[in-house]
Amino acid sequence: MLFRRKKTIGKTQPPAPPGWPVFGNLFSLGAMPHRTVAGLATSYGPVVRLKLGSVNTVAILSAKAATELFKNHDLTFINRTVTETSKSYDYDKSSLALAPYGTYWRVLRKICTVEMLVAKRINESTAVRRRCVDNMLDWIEIEANAAKVGSGVHVAKFVFLASFNLLGNLLLSRDLANPDSKLGSEFFTAMLGLMEWGGHPNISDLYPWLKRFDLQGLRKKMDRDLGKAIEIANGWVKARVEKRLQEAADRGGDERRKDFLDVLLNYEATGADEPEKMSERDITIFILEIFLAGSETTSSTIEWALTELLRHPDKMVRAKDEIASILGSNQKLEENSIDNLPYLQAIIKETLRLHAPIPFLIPRKAFHDTNFMGYHIPKDTQLFVNAWAIGRDPECWEKPNSFEPERFLGSKVDYKGQHFSLLPFGAGRRMCVGVPLAQRVLHLVLGSLLREFDWELEKHVKAETLDMRDKMGIVVRKMEPLKAIPNKVFFK
Repeated sequence: MLFRRKKTIGKTQPPAPPGWPVFGNLFSLGAMPHRTVAGLATSYGPVVRLKLGSVNTVAILSAKAATELFKNHDLTFINRTVTETSKSYDYDKSSLALAPYGTYWRVLRKICTVEMLVAKRINESTAVRRRCVDNMLDWIEIEANAAKVGSGVHVAKFVFLASFNLLGNLLLSRDLANPDSKLGSEFFTAMLGLMEWGGHPNISDLYPWLKRFDLQGLRKKMDRDLGKAIEIANGWVKARVEKRLQEAADRGGDERRKDFLDVLLNYEATGADEPEKMSERDITIFILEIFLAGSETTSSTIEWALTELLRHPDKMVRAKDEIASILGSNQKLEENSIDNLPYLQAIIKETLRLHAPIPFLIPRKAFHDTNFMGYHIPKDTQLFVNAWAIGRDPECWEKPNSFEPERFLGSKVDYKGQHFSLLPFGAGRRMCVGVPLAQRVLHLVLGSLLREFDWELEKHVKAETLDMRDKMGIVVRKMEPLKAIPNKVFFK
């Protein structure tokens, strides 16, 4: 520590707000740190240094700083900050999001971008997504019919269940959020635990010497739920391996790919430094990661989008009119119609701009000492890219805090990693690989909700006083979950 401090003497570090001894800036962050840290840009500029317990941290707060990072320093900050709970069962070592930059990470990313999440394979699963969304719409209608007059339904819950089943079918060819499946229910419960413990602030991450005490019990809880999830998922992997062997014997060795699990099992090395096959353990962890990454982000984004539309009824009407004009009187929304719905696309972009699902993205870590925008950043410094702040950067966005989907009509700005003013999925080498699938799912789900129902707030809730507070977890959700009334639309 002393040696590191001596190395930085005389070198300009990013400006920093005052902090407390030992605790640093911990007490200043509050319950919504992405908002608090974003506010520091006014006094300290777009690159701010923080001390979080014993962890040196730098926050990126503007599109200009993000552009410098991803264009010129992506490799310098290529590795991730690994939390204590994510080390449970060595999860971090098999995770695409957390694995160190190297051969294994490249193999996983190649499988995703070349084999799994390509247009051809996504197109092959169109019917699966439509069925899962249809089930969601049915569940919502049943819940609404059973509710008291004037009471709404918990929208995000049904979107989450649909997302979970959608991923279950893509990965394993099975529904998992199914009341008739005891094993699926146990897996679902265990995954909910992983999301809760993984998103909970942990004192062991801020003061690593305390990790052996597990003062909050988070590692113990993560070990319990992750252990259960691994046990169940690994059972599915083993069963598939046995089934494939039997099918191969029956067909004389002819194999047919069915889902993403088959893609993982079919992997063979193409380079000398790559593993020959993926182990059952690595496949199991990778399956869990896709569930964690896909279900929470989808349900959160749809909840925020519908919330904003209920606050702005004129924009809701415009979106519904656009969908009706394309589909006619008696037709469901299909994915091949999305390209013809620019206002729906603009709503998704605007929602992701204002409500980035993971506001700090996944924290990075400096691979070595570096000079960033004139500032000295020591090795192992944690780096936050505040996508929430960047989405509201006044240098890039007119009326940055207003919900204005119209700003994207006729605009080429998108969230695919090339425009650094809109970074809900990150950018650079470690950008989220699931964007092609997320794009399909978000538009299909929101468009179907708008097509099938006329939405209104509960009678005691007014649009102008709708609770817009958020809370931190693995993703940022509404503090008060949205409950809205779905009135079924009957087409002629």
